[in-house]
Amino acid sequence: MSLVVFIRHAHSQANAAGILSGRRPNISLSEKGRTQAQELAIRLGNLKVKEIRISPLQRCVETIDPWLSAKTRIRSVEDHGITEVDYGTWSGRTLRSLSREKLWKIVQETPSRVFFPDGEGMSNMQARAVDSMYAGISSKGSGALVMVSHGDVIKSLVAANLGMRLDDFQRIIIDPASITVFDFSSKTPRLLLLNDSHTKIEEMGNSPTKKRLLVGGGSGPSIKKKSK
Repeated sequence: MSLVVFIRHAHSQANAAGILSGRRPNISLSEKGRTQAQELAIRLGNLKVKEIRISPLQRCVETIDPWLSAKTRIRSVEDHGITEVDYGTWSGRTLRSLSREKLWKIVQETPSRVFFPDGEGMSNMQARAVDSMYAGISSKGSGALVMVSHGDVIKSLVAANLGMRLDDFQRIIIDPASITVFDFSSKTPRLLLLNDSHTKIEEMGNSPTKKRLLVGGGSGPSIKKKSK
């Protein structure tokens, strides 16, 4: 099984304050977020990983550090392709104040049309994130690809993997410290977990590679050939 594991950073100081931090530096985890990071390390356990790609922003690094610091021989990549959206002049403002902007409605309803003032477009963000994901998938080695990123970035990747329009990606919820898992062993990616905050995924990631039969929704028994 070829797994891609998306992890959103844990609860941050900006989350606690209701601020859209964007790429502003020195945004650390909140006390709640530090607890989530410790719990995340337990949930990941001894997951076999071929490569981990991490957004360079502090809150992502702090999220995965409790788990990564206890591991050896894991290829770690600082990946600017999965960094936060460049929200431009929106960065550092409260969500309450931003909700009064005319652009807010477009962000919610047709994000593919959005280009943030002095920032980047949502479509551009999705394109760079997808490029990073496939670069990680094609990297050598066995085990899961883990990507530690941000809410909107992960939502855009989920939408792309499910064949959804970017304009529908606001229908997806990705909470702090949540895990989302896709199986890439088939021609099209299959969603195994979405926005999960409790499951221990070590067993899922370390199970032998096999094709998933879609009988009974994918959980049916193996099909055995009749003996002659």
